[in-house]
Amino acid sequence: MRSFASTCTLESDVGPSCLIVDDQPGFCEAARDLLECQGVAVVGCARSSAEAVRSVRELRPEVALVDIELGAESGFDVARLLAADPDGNTPQVILISTHDEREFAKLIESSPAVGFLSKTELSAERIYQLLDRREC
Repeated sequence: MRSFASTCTLESDVGPSCLIVDDQPGFCEAARDLLECQGVAVVGCARSSAEAVRSVRELRPEVALVDIELGAESGFDVARLLAADPDGNTPQVILISTHDEREFAKLIESSPAVGFLSKTELSAERIYQLLDRREC
């Protein structure tokens, strides 16, 4: 994924605040650039479950994009940790991956996540679609 900062026109309406949880700094930077150009307020990036929990408590994002594979950690575990926060800081979680959704379909379905996005399909529009589906 490349940086879109120099080729985008910023949207006038700011969308939901978002935390990106991914252990690849290059992806975090490119995703931040893309989503911010599309009106999503990316409040931070976390590279581990501990960072994700700490960031959610401090930044209170409305949405957390959580990579299924976080090095030695599981994004499914991170999703469960974020959903079980005793302080009620529970963003809507969207799982992301370069892998095909079918590989993880049962795990995605049983997770507290509102859905799944392939990293190649990441966009503000797709995030909004998943959030709208959850609210119905």
